[in-house]
Amino acid sequence: MRQRSWWLIAVVIGLLLAMASTHKLTEPPRARAQNLPGQFDAGRAKARLARVLGDESPHPADTVTSDGVRARLVAQLRAMGLQPRVDDRFNCNVLFKQRGVACARVRNVLVTLGPARGRHLLINSHYDSVPVGPGAADAGVGVATMMEVAGLLKEQRLARPVTFLFNEGEELGLNGARAFLDGDPLAARVDSLINLEARGVRGPVNMFETSVPNVAAVRVFAAAVDRPVANSLAVSAYRQLPNYTDVNSFEERGWLTLNLAPMGNETRYHSPGDNLQALDLSTLQHMGDQTLALASRLAAGAAPTQVQGELLFMDVAGRALVTLPMAAGVALLAGLALLLLVVTWKRRAWLGLPLIIAALLLGIGLAWAGLTVVGGFRSGQFWRASPQWTEAAIYAGVIAAGLLALAAARTLEVRQLRAAFWLLFLVVGAGTALAAPGGLIYFLSPPLIVACGMLAGRWWKPAETLAAILAALLLFVTLGAMLGLLEELLNGGPLWAFAPLGGLVLLPWLIEAKPLVEGSSRTRVAGGAILLAFAAWIPATIAPAYSADRQQQFTLQYVVDPSFRQPLWSIANDRAPLPASFARFGRWQLGTLPIGLRQRWIAPAPSQSGIVPPRATVVEQSPVPGRARRLRFRLSTGGADSVTIMAPEQADVRAAGLAGETRPIRAEGTKGSYTLSCTGRRCDGALLEMVVGTAPVQLTLIGTQWRLPPAAAPLLAAKPANAQPQYLPHATIVVERMRI
Repeated sequence: MRQRSWWLIAVVIGLLLAMASTHKLTEPPRARAQNLPGQFDAGRAKARLARVLGDESPHPADTVTSDGVRARLVAQLRAMGLQPRVDDRFNCNVLFKQRGVACARVRNVLVTLGPARGRHLLINSHYDSVPVGPGAADAGVGVATMMEVAGLLKEQRLARPVTFLFNEGEELGLNGARAFLDGDPLAARVDSLINLEARGVRGPVNMFETSVPNVAAVRVFAAAVDRPVANSLAVSAYRQLPNYTDVNSFEERGWLTLNLAPMGNETRYHSPGDNLQALDLSTLQHMGDQTLALASRLAAGAAPTQVQGELLFMDVAGRALVTLPMAAGVALLAGLALLLLVVTWKRRAWLGLPLIIAALLLGIGLAWAGLTVVGGFRSGQFWRASPQWTEAAIYAGVIAAGLLALAAARTLEVRQLRAAFWLLFLVVGAGTALAAPGGLIYFLSPPLIVACGMLAGRWWKPAETLAAILAALLLFVTLGAMLGLLEELLNGGPLWAFAPLGGLVLLPWLIEAKPLVEGSSRTRVAGGAILLAFAAWIPATIAPAYSADRQQQFTLQYVVDPSFRQPLWSIANDRAPLPASFARFGRWQLGTLPIGLRQRWIAPAPSQSGIVPPRATVVEQSPVPGRARRLRFRLSTGGADSVTIMAPEQADVRAAGLAGETRPIRAEGTKGSYTLSCTGRRCDGALLEMVVGTAPVQLTLIGTQWRLPPAAAPLLAAKPANAQPQYLPHATIVVERMRI
């Protein structure tokens, strides 16, 4: 009995180590030290990017720093023997999935290779950054890749044209993509697109979005890429997220589309940490190899004809891509469910269903409870520096829940629990497919192997056990690998979401280990499970919350609003308590401000001279059909780098944009305030336009300067050591109101 207990402990340790290594299943190949002629050279690509970024200052669209980046980009392309052209436009674009329009002056840089005639392959990325970071990955990794690929394709005889679009203004509202579509005649000659993005600085490059229908795009990707990291679940889920890239603007043209991006260590995304030092060379190599392979294949002839229907697909540990028609997947799911339903009935295995469901629910409950308890005395994202400890605690809770369920299932055989689990697995797969159809791919192969083993077990008894172990292993290298990617994507939470997926990966192994549980006393198993569930949280409780690599979010803003008695300091972080030294700057309280719904720390601030509010002077008002009116504003930024005109959610706003070039705003399916923003030097004096209903509207003008007044220096000096702005820049914000 004691020997079996030790074997059970070894299994538990092995499972925890396996779950800690899921991210390694999709690690990109190491950057090559030497390259053959025609191969992508990541070192050379990164060196070019370093020359383009210069001192690595943030360079949002239509700023002095953006001018410098663009000039160096053009010079670099010319030094490579290419002939870039610059397209200069002041335009607006609808903010996807929001009630907003964003305007800016953008200057796209374009390079075209190959014959003068034919349909173009477009390779696109953006060279502008957010105001808060240098954008070495987002999307410097795309710029570096495109320069290197352009240099390599220049030496090839291309069957059709390839255009490289280095666009400006993606971070503002996909303005560069919209300028290309609306103003560049070349856009009418494109039939396929490779888009390059980034949400992290390391890790594998994921193909996370395709054109719809996806058959032609997925077939091209599968045939061209040697080390694919892609799955149809991610594609389906991404379509439902509020995030967007340039592809959202381009998709109206119906081009064959593939969208690639790394997402390792999102804590550096849209922050000063998105720098060249952090950009992993292997990640750049992975993006470069894939882009070059796809470009070479698509440039060899016209884009494949779009085929109706959808393909399910997933990579197997980043080594191969498995595809299956959606219809075949649905049919296979139905057939497997019927077979396992029959087996479950014959074995009376339905008795195990409540225990397995209880194990999954208990695992989720333990994850939620652990996060809540530890978060009760460790405010903020306490896992940010070392997420692996919190993830390990979550999976330990799932294992503990499984052990408790097995200890309670003394009268049930492994064969019964096995049939019950895989039937439930198929039910979960069907539910997943209803919400995200592409997720079905993860719920077919493992139960198919088990079903084959069950059938073969009628002639050779060990076949079913061997098939179950093989299915569990396949599930680990597929769904487990996807879970490793999800850990990077959801690093900000909710972390408890890892528990149900972890349960699906871990429970098959625990079920096969049931003989070891039976060889130990029920009290010992239950006690060990409870001890595991609690002890696993100790490292997560004592590990530092933040580090130099994974820093705390910390944005300081100086806010001036006439509705306040005095200016305010605003600190947006993860709601962790401020250092004790901040008490000398005032009394801080958590609250919200008109500049956004996010909770932040707020305290009174001293008045500063020379801060001018933005103004929007109505210069023309005229009626339009449909009981509406058109208003034209002359914008005065007051020195702000960006100005947002905001209307309340209940207002009747029909369209907004530049005078004579408004964009319709659709309220259906969206929530929140209506916004019209303008960013960059060209906005001062710009003529903007809104079409609104006849009822009066209260507008809020928010002017943002990407710098702080001198009085902010002591607060910045007192900030935590491992803290930096993310998403929101340090800024001076001035609020003004007007009624129209």
